[in-house]
Amino acid sequence: MDAFQAVILALIQGLTEFLPISSSAHLILPSALFGWPDQGLAFDVAVHLGTLLAVVVYYRRDLLAMTGGSLKGIRTSTMNSELRLTLLVGLATIPAVAAGFLAKDLIENELRSATVIAVTTVLFGVLLWLADVLGARRRGTETMGVGSALLIGVAQALALIPGTSRSGITITAALALGFRREDAARFSFLMSIPVILGAGLLKAKDLAESTVPVDWLHLILGVAVSGVVAYLTIVFFLRLLDRIGMLPFMIYRLLLGGVLFYVIYSGTTLS
Repeated sequence: MDAFQAVILALIQGLTEFLPISSSAHLILPSALFGWPDQGLAFDVAVHLGTLLAVVVYYRRDLLAMTGGSLKGIRTSTMNSELRLTLLVGLATIPAVAAGFLAKDLIENELRSATVIAVTTVLFGVLLWLADVLGARRRGTETMGVGSALLIGVAQALALIPGTSRSGITITAALALGFRREDAARFSFLMSIPVILGAGLLKAKDLAESTVPVDWLHLILGVAVSGVVAYLTIVFFLRLLDRIGMLPFMIYRLLLGGVLFYVIYSGTTLS
């Protein structure tokens, strides 16, 4: 992988991590179309770190308030809105962690095919749009209870299937439960922090045990490009969300799925 490929892959990761369009579906395209090599474990860690930094910086005020409120609530043995939100985010993270440990081999060995990614890209794109159209869109995160958090958490566990889109499936679940678009996206992005952190730490552990040499220039490029692009993506996605809804993302996913199916069954390559 050269510097140009590193920038393009980091750009793709930054754009797709928080949009409901599936990063895995996009990351197989450069390899399928241009014959690019796998980016490697170290680069995966780098782009995970970049996207994690982006969401932490964007939600820094929320995270500081949640931390301060949680500490105050624990110290005084009282529940407050910040502690409550922190507990709900933690609760919603549990299903994905459990599924990751229990289904790791199944996912890696059976569900990483390009066909699976193409099918899930289309299927969950349609579900996203249906949830947006049919959902009440009246609830805020202040009304969220344990049941809703767990259901969104179970949806997040489904995102372990490549092509599903973590942000897409969690926003879909929240919209189906009647939450407003902005609240659905906010809770989804806050949920992403422990998940991306955990995935990054696991990859970092594997990297530490690997003997493959590390190209630090590519890693720096990966962190910088994915971080900046992910931050800008969050900013513009949240600003436009109420105006455009989920229809453009469904249409895009249908088109992307069509391209993937074409690539798969035609054997197309531009390398």
